[in-house]
Amino acid sequence: MSAYERLDAWVEANFEAEVEFLRALVRVSTATPPGDNAPNAALAAELLEGFGLAVERHEVSGDEVRRQGMESITNLIVRRRYAVGPIVALNAHGDAVPAGEGWTHDPYGAEIVDDRLYGRGAAVNKSDFATFTFALRALESLGATLHGGIDLLLTYDEEFGGELGPEWLLARGLTRPDLLIAAGMSHQVVTAHNGCLQLEVSVIGRQAHAAIPDTGVDALRGANAILTALYQRNDEYQKITSKVVGIHHPYINIGRIDGGVNTNVVPGRVVLKLDRRMIPEEDPTAVEVEMRKLIEDAAHSVPGVAVALRRLLLDQQWRPTAANGALVALLQRHGEVVLGEPIPALGTPLYTDVRLFAARGIPAAIYGAGPRGVADSNAKRGDEHLVLSDLKAATRVVARTLYDLLGPDARPEVRASGR
Repeated sequence: MSAYERLDAWVEANFEAEVEFLRALVRVSTATPPGDNAPNAALAAELLEGFGLAVERHEVSGDEVRRQGMESITNLIVRRRYAVGPIVALNAHGDAVPAGEGWTHDPYGAEIVDDRLYGRGAAVNKSDFATFTFALRALESLGATLHGGIDLLLTYDEEFGGELGPEWLLARGLTRPDLLIAAGMSHQVVTAHNGCLQLEVSVIGRQAHAAIPDTGVDALRGANAILTALYQRNDEYQKITSKVVGIHHPYINIGRIDGGVNTNVVPGRVVLKLDRRMIPEEDPTAVEVEMRKLIEDAAHSVPGVAVALRRLLLDQQWRPTAANGALVALLQRHGEVVLGEPIPALGTPLYTDVRLFAARGIPAAIYGAGPRGVADSNAKRGDEHLVLSDLKAATRVVARTLYDLLGPDARPEVRASGR
């Protein structure tokens, strides 16, 4: 048997254990908010140690976590070192959005029906805790001479921007990889993504009795003017087209509105929270200036209304680069063999933690067991699920790619790039 066939055989023989590993993680909620994620990390560490893997637990201080709006974070590193060669990081995040509505399966039951594992985080992205762990184990099962090393990074802060996940590890020098494979989608290799600006807009009027509304200033009227301006601008964005395949145009989403105290009271304050996605061609600084001016001008069109803006998040885009060409080519080649169809390389309108590695010049690709497309898996909706055949396929692809990067037949120039 070839090395690839032996890797495939190991994944097949251990697939039931891989599925049970993932099911255990899905059953422990990592809903963010509130973001009490340390219990899931504790379980993941225990399971990994059961496989004979040494686990570093990096607990983020309570004050840092609370300032970010969460309750607990423990990031995990499984650090494997072989001979001289490149260090490959494998990064997936375990935090997930709250369960929400629309479920016909228990969001934390990890039920399996018709080759689909249901649960919050099953696809995005606890799936790749399993992919990357079992790909690493498959590689080491060969007993071959390996070069370089692997940093398996299991982090818990992607939903709030990654500052206390990968960024926290990178800033402290706890991981310094030469290459990165990040959690992603099994039927495509992602090589670029959008940026994201999130703003909290507090529209301030003056509360009054509804029987004498002229004694107050209606904050909701000011909010309406802002919303009208935002939606008009959003329509204009439809005319802009990104040159990155897979990414279309900028857009605005108003995800939350809070305000007022009762039906018989003129609202004195309304708070909007919005998300502005930025295509790779845009300048994030210019986008924020534009958004602030648009909102302030609209608010000032309503007499007596004031507005206060607070940036919640500014995540940079990940722009296409030639530096990851060899890694992308390997993933595409093995993906086509395993899945039986060409695997495209393209951008995604999502934003991810990959930007944090890219900012340090680390070549990266997004590939894993997640959905063929975000809508396909019901990610962040009811009945989120993972197709188990995609989990098996992605594990095979990543294991084969790791062998090409770190195995005895790896090209000398690849080995020489390692620290």
